[in-house]
Amino acid sequence: MLDTLDAPAVRTWCRLALAALGQAREEIDALNVYPVPDGDTGTNLYLTVESAAEALDAVFAAAEEPELAVAAAAAARGALIGARGNSGVILAQWLRGLAEVLADGGELAAALDHGARSAYRAVAVPVEGTLLTVAAAAAKAADAADAADGLTGQAREAYRAARQALLLTPGQLSALAEAGVVDAGGRGLVAVLGALVDAVSGQQPMGPVALRRDADRGAPVAGCESHERPPGSGHPAFEVIYLLEAGDEQLPLLRERLGRLGDSLVIGGGDGLWNVHVHVDDAGAAVEAGVEAGRPHRIRITHFAEAAARSGEREETVSHGRAVLSVVTGSGLAQLCEQAGSVVLAADPDRPPASAELVAAVHRCGAREVVLLLNDPELRPAAGAAADQLREEGVRIAVLPTRSPVQGLAALAVHDAGRRFDEDVVAMTSAAGATRYAELAVAEGESWTMAGVCQAGDVLGLIDGDVAVIGTDLTETALTVLDRMIAAGGELVTLVLGEEAPDGLADRLIAHARRTRPEVDTVAYRGGREAAPLLIGVE
Repeated sequence: MLDTLDAPAVRTWCRLALAALGQAREEIDALNVYPVPDGDTGTNLYLTVESAAEALDAVFAAAEEPELAVAAAAAARGALIGARGNSGVILAQWLRGLAEVLADGGELAAALDHGARSAYRAVAVPVEGTLLTVAAAAAKAADAADAADGLTGQAREAYRAARQALLLTPGQLSALAEAGVVDAGGRGLVAVLGALVDAVSGQQPMGPVALRRDADRGAPVAGCESHERPPGSGHPAFEVIYLLEAGDEQLPLLRERLGRLGDSLVIGGGDGLWNVHVHVDDAGAAVEAGVEAGRPHRIRITHFAEAAARSGEREETVSHGRAVLSVVTGSGLAQLCEQAGSVVLAADPDRPPASAELVAAVHRCGAREVVLLLNDPELRPAAGAAADQLREEGVRIAVLPTRSPVQGLAALAVHDAGRRFDEDVVAMTSAAGATRYAELAVAEGESWTMAGVCQAGDVLGLIDGDVAVIGTDLTETALTVLDRMIAAGGELVTLVLGEEAPDGLADRLIAHARRTRPEVDTVAYRGGREAAPLLIGVE
């Protein structure tokens, strides 16, 4: 457990928050009924935190041990620049409030309080039953935590209170009560606070988060005089978002002008850079207001009706060429995929590609239909967010959640661009699913695994993602893993050897397979320097 937050803890928190939001992204999207039921709150929060994580990675790349103030400020600024949607801008401002207190050496409780207050100030017309309410409850509980419990106690109390406040949101906002759901933005903040508990205590919060209050459906709602237009009853036609370079003195007039134009107005930021979000009927006037205040850029305008229509037409996109995009590490694997007809996105083994990189890679394919082979389960959240954006652009995309490059190779082997898109996706998915996979890795430190306790330097044999074998010799461990893999049957064994694989390993494994299972074909390839020491696929 940590006694105080430091820069590495902030980085860990950000990574865990990104993973939590990625896991809950679709669930949060489905909760999104307020202020506009456009089903993107989970995606927007994920992209906001992803931008914060990228900014933190850049700080740690420049300095091995950055100060807490530098790390916290970088995360807040990254979130501000990448903030998407109403909830994204509010979350970014909440993070900025936290960073300002942490930079001065303040405690977590004080940081959470300042973050909540900053978030409220960013919203032109604060409405209870939203992320704001959950943030305020978390701050109050952290402040009341037992001083003897320290940082971890404050984080746990904040998380506990946030969960409770989330359950009460349907009783504070009629749109939520009518839909029988809790607030989407508040649910996202609960995920972020749960990640904070994990980061400072090393323990994940237990128990699922309740999403519905069925008992509240149809019940009278107290204190729910919404200052925004109710969803579905003539809400503005456009969402306008832009970054704005302007002095603090320009903000009052900008708020006044945008407030007259529409609703859901949130302006977050500071130090000359602001993220402006508003729902309006006159998108041009909203941008002009920004021009008069300073220099707007990264302008995004979404027409709600057109976005909904595009969403409904996603499965009817006409084919104008198809591509397969494979995400791989290792030059040898990249070459194998290219020879099989795939476009390749070379990934850094220490930093998986973000959603924006996946979107850019799909754009480079130049196809209206794209099959995306992830080859790594860690990429699913980023791929989901990227796919949503690409579908809005009219790209027909299927994300195959291949968990290993050998599953990706199996999928590529049956790819046929002459088939209908859906038929091709089904065939590739079936081939990947029929391929069991294993990997050898070297333990970096002592750890508990499914196969027992491993020590630094031990060779780990992972089968279908779980540690099944712990050894001291790479070749002997590889033989044990191979035996377990082919004992369950199979027709083809694929070996992909990394640069760290010992000389003669491929020949020994092939000879062993022929001796013990002569009916099984075995092929071996070189994966390249960045690839794992050994990958095994059994089809």
